[in-house]
Amino acid sequence: MADELDELLGFLSSPQPNVRGAAADIVRGLTGDADGLRSLAARADRALPALLRLLASSSSSSAAGEAAADSLVNLSQDGELSARLVSLGAVVAAMDVMGRRAGEQPGLARSLVMLLTNLTQVESGVAALLQVGDEKMQGLYVAKLVRSFCRSSSDSEDEDTFEHVASILVNISKVEAGRRILMEPKRGLLKQIIRQSDSVNQLRKKGVVGTIRNCCFEADTQITNLLSLSEYLWPALLLPVAGKKIYGEDDRSKMPPELANALSHEREAVENSEIRQQALEAIYMIVLQDEGRRAFWSVNGPRILQVGYEDEEDSKVMEAYELIGSLLVGKGEEQDQEQEQGGQKP
Repeated sequence: MADELDELLGFLSSPQPNVRGAAADIVRGLTGDADGLRSLAARADRALPALLRLLASSSSSSAAGEAAADSLVNLSQDGELSARLVSLGAVVAAMDVMGRRAGEQPGLARSLVMLLTNLTQVESGVAALLQVGDEKMQGLYVAKLVRSFCRSSSDSEDEDTFEHVASILVNISKVEAGRRILMEPKRGLLKQIIRQSDSVNQLRKKGVVGTIRNCCFEADTQITNLLSLSEYLWPALLLPVAGKKIYGEDDRSKMPPELANALSHEREAVENSEIRQQALEAIYMIVLQDEGRRAFWSVNGPRILQVGYEDEEDSKVMEAYELIGSLLVGKGEEQDQEQEQGGQKP
């Protein structure tokens, strides 16, 4: 069996296109099986470079390239193999092939995005995608992915080629360098991402809210930057946790139009509890800042959370509501004391 597998891997580099294609298809089948994955992982020194060469080769047939990409997606689920792929230049190869073939091979582009999702689960993969250390190129790959993500929005999850970019954005926003690139005002990337929060695609919605939440870890130094996006930020964070009720005119009169309009009619609840929890965690980090708390009050945020809390059934999400509530109450008491001593509420 070992000799047969070695021979199969050798066929990936055959000068004959039909032989390369058949070998790539067999390897893809092996990666769909736990035993096959283990066997290929044991020969990673041969398998990974051969698959990357086949992927990057401009002479490869579309079928062989897609088979190689699918195989790499399955192999890269293993963190150790993922790191090895990054060291072999897999991030650069994936972005290059995507740039050349995405338009004519959406299936290949989708697989490459999934590959990048796996590669950015390791630290070296994030650094490679951010192009850390190259001042002229830094952030270019990210900007290209965001552009594709925002241009390709689809009502059908089956046809959404770039939906997994949402997961990549979450991965890169877990590190400070990634958040810095996403939040740089001149690039405008975070604004583009936030505007995808109303997508019907749950993977997109979850990724967008998770990315916002990660970026809010910078709220202590970036609160003004975050609030400059209020028109999009508050709907993205508050609508998932606003409950299903139609809000009365009195409540809506204290909200900006983008919230008041959305809350004036019946809506489908956001079923994914993780989305609701992450939205609340983002709000918490914003209202920890004085400027953020004032902005939250100005859109009638506390009332929205009060109504949303009444509909909530998930215990972890309820705790997230309560954490914000305790913060608002605590700050309200501090402000009352300041007023008694001659100060004024902000």
